[in-house]
Amino acid sequence: MSRVYNFSAGPAVLPEEVLREAAEEMMDYKGSGMSVMEMSHRSKVYDNIIKEAESDLRGLMNIPDNYKVLFLQGGASQQFAMIPMNLMKNKKAAYIVTGQWAKKAFQEAKLFGEAVKVASSEDETFSYIPDCSNLEIPEDADYVYICENNTIYGTKYKTLPNTKGHTLVADVSSCFLSEPVDVSKYGIIYGGVQKNIGPAGVVIVIIREDLITEDTLPGTPTMLKYKTHADADSLYNTPPAYGIYICGKVFQWIKKMGGLEVMKQRNEEKAKILYDFLDQSKMFHGTVRKEDRSLMNVPFVTGDKELDAKFVKEAEAAGFVNLKGHRTVGGMRASIYNAMPKEGVEKLVAFMKKFEEEN
Repeated sequence: MSRVYNFSAGPAVLPEEVLREAAEEMMDYKGSGMSVMEMSHRSKVYDNIIKEAESDLRGLMNIPDNYKVLFLQGGASQQFAMIPMNLMKNKKAAYIVTGQWAKKAFQEAKLFGEAVKVASSEDETFSYIPDCSNLEIPEDADYVYICENNTIYGTKYKTLPNTKGHTLVADVSSCFLSEPVDVSKYGIIYGGVQKNIGPAGVVIVIIREDLITEDTLPGTPTMLKYKTHADADSLYNTPPAYGIYICGKVFQWIKKMGGLEVMKQRNEEKAKILYDFLDQSKMFHGTVRKEDRSLMNVPFVTGDKELDAKFVKEAEAAGFVNLKGHRTVGGMRASIYNAMPKEGVEKLVAFMKKFEEEN
């Protein structure tokens, strides 16, 4: 069986050379006589793996020295609680709700204090990013929270909100490492890796050091304090060791490809091929306001549920898998992360043209 074109939103496509390398090292990692899966996280060999991964990520993103990089577990969803537990000193935070995940984070924050919804695009099924240039942010808000790229709805902030001096916290799960980013604009920038970086089971948190304190909300468990993990260099307990090893390989792959500038160019090229087709197609159309379109996740519909289902089925038979849209919006969605080759998008568009002619 040859490999399919996998348009899944996550867990998602990984670079083939990374998978091949991992396969070669599966039984014996660099002469250690064992797999990374079997290795003690306290061993010298593993210590090199996690340190090199962090160092490569710092290089790729130009992470300032006053930020810690944490490799954690529990996915982005656990961060929905960890963030307020560690940051809500005044028991108040501002949330901008632009999709399912921002909404879940907002609801979770309500368990710990007053979460204030300062903007939302729910009125139009999250198909746009609201204007965030002059929001009414409470003076005493501890932070402003956004989900920067909305996987389900295919929207992306092109300009970060004006937080009026408040700490910005961003979930970047589905746009992580897709383009250059100025880390210093964020207090916390974090994401699950299973979309653009590695296998499910790792969440990377990049956090400014002044936000890491003992002063968490009363009752915060040891494992949910950033300080616990920062003090132990992500080795307080057994980390998701194999997942971190694969992430490290992906960082090296991105470096080898030319870094985040090159990733951005590649991603813009791929997205343009698909959006240009959608904009001129009589059958298919995109669902997002043009200026807010994501480079990573492209939702589209025919307007006819039965036709949508037929398309997904025939696409799968032709080797284009996981194109069914999220259950909350229906239709189709093509996730075209870093590891999706340009030819995958070109072939998908050719298939869509053919489908349109035949139907």
